[in-house]
Amino acid sequence: MTMKTPARVALMTAASVLALTSAASAQDTIRFWTTEEQPERLERQEAMAADFTAETGIEVEVIPVTESDLGTRATAAFAAGDLPDVIYHTLQYALPWYEAGILDADAASEVIETLGSDTFAPGALAMATVDEGWASVPVDGWTQMIIYRADLFEEAGLEPPTSYDNVRAAIEALHNPPEMFGFVAATKVDDSYMSQVLEHVFLANGVSPVGADGFQPLEMGPTVEVLEFYRDIAEASPAGDLYWQQSRELYFAGRAAMMIWSPFVLDELAGLRDDAPPTITDDPTSSELASRTGIVTNFAGPSNPDGAAWADIRYFGITADADTEAAQSFVEYSMSDGYTATLAIAPEGKFPIRRGDAENPEAFTEAWAQLDVGVDRRAAMGDLYAAEMIDEIIGGLDVAQRWGVADGQLALASNIVNSQVVNRLVREFIDGVRSAEETVDLLNEELAAIE
Repeated sequence: MTMKTPARVALMTAASVLALTSAASAQDTIRFWTTEEQPERLERQEAMAADFTAETGIEVEVIPVTESDLGTRATAAFAAGDLPDVIYHTLQYALPWYEAGILDADAASEVIETLGSDTFAPGALAMATVDEGWASVPVDGWTQMIIYRADLFEEAGLEPPTSYDNVRAAIEALHNPPEMFGFVAATKVDDSYMSQVLEHVFLANGVSPVGADGFQPLEMGPTVEVLEFYRDIAEASPAGDLYWQQSRELYFAGRAAMMIWSPFVLDELAGLRDDAPPTITDDPTSSELASRTGIVTNFAGPSNPDGAAWADIRYFGITADADTEAAQSFVEYSMSDGYTATLAIAPEGKFPIRRGDAENPEAFTEAWAQLDVGVDRRAAMGDLYAAEMIDEIIGGLDVAQRWGVADGQLALASNIVNSQVVNRLVREFIDGVRSAEETVDLLNEELAAIE
């Protein structure tokens, strides 16, 4: 897609306004399915929809759908010719729904072009790329993070943990159990936390079990590097079957130098949630641990120096049964005048995929940084974390990746992840059951049988 000149953006914006006016005159009503069904989040979406109606005259029926039911409900509605106009959906549905005819890629692509494709995070756009442009409009997302004690790194003269080598150097300098563990790795085989962390570590070294034709055998050298790195961080962790709870508790107590976590921990780090308090000080409401913390989103292994970020992306899909102009108007509004309200539904997990507009390329990033996060207490993300931290949080979406997305094999990749074969065999390697090379061979044998 071509970059937009300011003049063309202005023309497109004018065309968008005309479309809004035209749609309003018809007094349309559209249906919007959302998986953000918690009462407070639903209320925010209804308020945003009401603002859109006040501006355009287009009524919006906001319909909550449980995320686990979304696939079956969409398939049934498509068969009945009764799809809603717009669906807020996860990454896993973008390409399959496009291929099935559920999504109108032309309509989504027109919205992205109108808003300016260059205003969106490239990684999020790339995940939904199809021949016509894009299957859906990326809305928000989050990237998994290496969360680390920036104060201890600085005291020890360490570089941030942006690579396998930097993580190993930090473990060498800071690992001093039981007072301080160098890392808290995920080692509980039947937990999805281990699946997410492992995929992140594999992606960091450019290793994936899927390619354009389906399963692709794991390359021996880079995969051995992944296994040996994971063994190193596991050996710098406490013994046992570790998952998200232990990593958070140890880090919050000041007994872990690094962990991999989602951004949903950021408000907890700052003492804003009573059921998950930092215990590094005597004050569970203190933001001191947040002030000592750094984050890394793009992480690199020796065979992939550019690195990667593991991301969860959400999209607005305009359906094949939609009142297209009205649906486009709603999505455009939700990504422009209403975008701050869209992100405010849950700012800690909704990073702005659209950074700004033609007038201010950072408008939405700046607005997001001032949105309140927290549960029992509230504070703006920008008041809790420095500007360079905010830039790192947002920047991960530029290089966001997942197994299978680029090759149109997300369904197979999901089946591989859900099988937990990778978790099991990596854990057996860590426990010394077999060598790294034998583990790669067994991974290839077992993963090849998954469809």
